[in-house]
This record gives sequence, structure tokens and C-alpha cells, in this order.
Amino acid sequence: MSNPFPLSQEVIYKFREELGIKTLAHASIRQIVYLVNKLQEKYGVQFIRTEMGVPGLPAPSIGVDAEIEALKSGVASIYPPIEGIPALKQELSRFAKLFLNIEISPDVCIPTVGAMQASMLLFLVANRRDALKDTTLFIDPGFPVQKRQLGVLGMKYESFDIYNYRGDKLRDKLESYLKKGNISTFLYSNPNNPAWICFTENELKIIGELANKYDVVVLEDLAYFGMDFREDFGRPGEPPYQPTVANYTKNYALIFSSSKVFSYAGQRTGAMLISDDLFHKQFPNLSGWFVSDVFGRAVLQEAMYTASAGTAHSSQAGFAAMLKAANDGTYDFIGNVREYGKRATTMKRLFLANGFKIVYDHDEEKELADGFYFTICYPGMTGEELLGELLRFGISAITLDTTGSSRTEGLRICVSQTSSDRFADMEDRLKLFQAVHDK
Repeated sequence: MSNPFPLSQEVIYKFREELGIKTLAHASIRQIVYLVNKLQEKYGVQFIRTEMGVPGLPAPSIGVDAEIEALKSGVASIYPPIEGIPALKQELSRFAKLFLNIEISPDVCIPTVGAMQASMLLFLVANRRDALKDTTLFIDPGFPVQKRQLGVLGMKYESFDIYNYRGDKLRDKLESYLKKGNISTFLYSNPNNPAWICFTENELKIIGELANKYDVVVLEDLAYFGMDFREDFGRPGEPPYQPTVANYTKNYALIFSSSKVFSYAGQRTGAMLISDDLFHKQFPNLSGWFVSDVFGRAVLQEAMYTASAGTAHSSQAGFAAMLKAANDGTYDFIGNVREYGKRATTMKRLFLANGFKIVYDHDEEKELADGFYFTICYPGMTGEELLGELLRFGISAITLDTTGSSRTEGLRICVSQTSSDRFADMEDRLKLFQAVHDK
């Protein structure tokens, strides 16, 4: 088939109407996926797919083999323990010590049905600790679905974009919210989805100190653990360690995922690592919602029990095996995902060479790492306009509008689905895009 680019705006609008997409600025990731699928089928071309953060690497055989063995041993007929299988809990605790350099007991390491269930369960309990504190503060930009979780739960949130509040400026910005007395939890991701910023030790120290001062629980999303490739966080028991707020407060719960760093997304297996202090702490207000007013019991015996009664038995075995190999130093899990950084380096170069700019480009004074995501804009266009035009040239993305970013000129680019054999196609389409829009 001959080159169909640029695609017809009328066809794109027609498909948007069929899918109920009133504005691209606030279209969900799944809506963009459906739209691009329709366009690919209509025109018989493969898009450069950067809209959805799915793993682009195969799952390690270590996990797959362990899961097969678990199934063969008969676990499919046995309910898993709600608190998680002992082997996985032990390896999560070891992992925290070896790669974060923090002490956390196996008892407070709870496997979940993906990182999304971890945040959902933590919202359910942490936002009910204090009758006066009922609001989550998102340090954005962030993962849009976590805000939808609060919407589904009927809970409140506030948010701000960290873009103009890096470093010491973060303290005053956070306190402007905290002084109102309604903030129960902070949530942010590190490395960050979508901007790929990484919080500095100074910023994490500020967050931890304010969590202590105002009794806020910090929900630290580590879905992209260790994937700041400017450092090597993959050597067990050796510095440097993945930066974490756990060094500065005991009011924390870490949200962990096997999806990206272990490419195990299909098994929907994650974990929440709740500090020992928080796990065993009593909050009288919880008794209005749960049988127990102890934080960890409310999370485990009630929130988890009523949501899913645990996590699939065999996938826990797979996750435990991968963690054990990483902990023992026999599997270089960070080395395996460095491919994403290599892809980002090339894809950024192609965008920049064709008139685009990077939106979030620094961590304080350091140039941003190359990793799973980056953000782009094009002079003279809003994010919505840019996405509409890139779709016409066979490139998909999502706008930053959906992520809580104030930079509404930007798009998030995910590198995972674009392997090196697509770079030539991508370059041709970007050159054509620039030729059309620079007339």
C-alpha cells in the first residue's frame, strides 16, 4: 500500500465520534488505543505506538519456569494466603534491604494484584485514619488512573505540577496545602510517569520531614524501580541505592510492581511494603470503617480480604523466584531493562532533529535520564493539537493534560513498543510532519 500520510482528518473525527472521544486532550489511554487500532485497520499501516506503557521485553524465564513448577505442584487448587506466600514476603523484605538499604520485616510486605490494587487498598485505609484528613495530595504529573481510583471510592484529592517547584521550593508549596489540615496522603511516582523526572535526595527529605510534621502517609510509587539509568541501582547490597522517602519518615507505604522492571505485566502481581511502624499503629478513626483500628490489620484482613482475598498463588511463586535471583546477584534485572534507555536516547534525538522540544528536561541541575517515558512539544501547538496531527502521520501518544501537568503543550511518549527496527519509519514520519508544518 502506498504511503497514506497524512491521514484524513475526517476519518479520524469519524472514529473519534464512534468511540465517544470529545476531546483528545482528555482522552483516556485506552480510548487512544482503540482509536489507533481502528486507524491501523482502516489504512493497513502500523503506527509508532507510544501511547501505552506496556513492557516491550519478554518476561524472564526464571519467573515463568517457577510459575509452571508451582502449578504442577498443585497450587491452582489451593487458596493463597491473604498476606502472601512466605517465600515472596521474605524476598520482598530482602529486596528492600539490598536495593533500597531499608529494614522492613517480611510481615509488612504484602503481595497485591498489581500496583494498582496496592494504591486502591492504601487509599481505602490511609484516607480514613483521621476524620479531619480525607484528601490525597498528588505531586504531579502522574498516572491518571490513580485519581480515577479516588473518584470511584468517593474520596477527595488535590494536586499540583512539580515543574516549577523543584528543590527547596517544594517545601513551601507542600506546606501551602498541609496547613489547611485536610491532607491525609501524598502520592508520587519515582521515577515519574509520565515526565521521567526523578526526585532528588533533598526533595525526598523535604517530603519525609513534612510527612512527620503533619502526620501524612507517603505513598511512594516505585513501579519503575531503579530505572534511572544515570546510576546503577542493580547491584545487591552495594551503593548507590534507589532513592526513597523511607530514609526520612516512618509514615510510608511503598508501591511495587513486577510489570515493568521484571516485564511480568500479564500476571498482575505487585506489592505494598508498609513501614513496620505504620503497619502496627492504631488509629481510632479506623474503627468507624473496619473491625480493627490497627493500620496493617485493616489493610490486610479487611481491605485486601474484601477486594480479592489475596493474589494468585502461581504468579507469587514466579515473582518470588525473580526477586530471589536479583537478591542473590544471579539475575541483573536493571541490565535487562536498560534497553528502554537506549530506545529513549534514539527516539529523543529523532524528535529533536525534526523541530520538537523536550518539556520536562531536568532534575534540578541534572539533565533528565533516558528511560521508559519522555515528554515532547512542538512550537505553536497545544498538546491536543499536536496529538491530532501526529495521529495523521502514524504516531500515537497521550496528552499531558490527563496527567495533572500544567504543561498543556506536551505529550507523553512511551518507548517500550518501539524497537530499533521501527526507527527508520519513525524518522521518515517525523521528517514528513516537519515538512508539512514548517511550510
